[in-house]
Amino acid sequence: MRTFRKRRPARLRTAFCSAVGAAACLAGSPAAQAHAVVGDRVFPATMAVDDPGVGDEFNLQFGHIKTPDSNGDDINVNTVSYEWDKLITKNLAFSVASNYVSQNVPDGGSAKGWDNVTVGAKYLVYANARHEFMASVGLLAALGGTGAKSIANSFSTFTPTVYFGKGFGDLPASLGLLRPFAITGTIGPNLTTASSDQGPNSLGWGLTLQYSIPYLQTQVKDLGLPQPFANLIPVVEFPMSTCTAGACAGQTTGTINPGVIWLDRYGQFGIEAQIPVNSRTGTHTGILVQAHIYFDDIFPNSLGKPLF
Repeated sequence: MRTFRKRRPARLRTAFCSAVGAAACLAGSPAAQAHAVVGDRVFPATMAVDDPGVGDEFNLQFGHIKTPDSNGDDINVNTVSYEWDKLITKNLAFSVASNYVSQNVPDGGSAKGWDNVTVGAKYLVYANARHEFMASVGLLAALGGTGAKSIANSFSTFTPTVYFGKGFGDLPASLGLLRPFAITGTIGPNLTTASSDQGPNSLGWGLTLQYSIPYLQTQVKDLGLPQPFANLIPVVEFPMSTCTAGACAGQTTGTINPGVIWLDRYGQFGIEAQIPVNSRTGTHTGILVQAHIYFDDIFPNSLGKPLF
């Protein structure tokens, strides 16, 4: 149940969730399954904009970027993040996540520690296999005061979110090379318990554009590509945040993240660049690296089984 939002000028924040297995591309299921699978479409667990699926999984991610603080000085920010998602029912999942953050400023100062714990719930409300469409709703809560004082905010942030995904496999056969394309997106307000000068409210929104090589090979034309190319999904993510209150009202920050994800039945690996969209976000390109495990495929009868 990953979201992207800018907490303060000195800090970038992401939370983490959901995924898929490449073997599901072969299943041709008529309904949504574990992970973000609908019909023949598999939406991978992207790194900055959450997918619309629910699943039993664990995400581990590393990020590095230089971002400006409130004085305009660049700060090196390194994060190691985790998220664990647990299916309550086949359509409802609970998540818990946090980041270990290391910040280093040019004058030699630094701050290290855990960010606030984020808990969440996501419910799959609709899936249409024929049109490769699915939609979910969720709520994330970053609990103020649960992290290190030098890193985390003292206030809480609540984010009700809508998630969607649409594959283009329903295009006519004459447009076969376009059928592996898919888009996903999220939108939701970040509502804080602080005053607008300390923690202004914002609107988090994001889109991804994906091209699935597994889908191309299994549903359009088998090109005979060898591994690891046969399981790759090139992706571009657009995680954004628009301030809605305080002195920053109307200002948008975010990044453009081109990258690639490699899928397997039991997990995935991914890498992306983070390119700031404007000077308020920064002037330096960052990087995200992801490892994601599908518990519901590895342990379908135990750890990865829904509670109910």
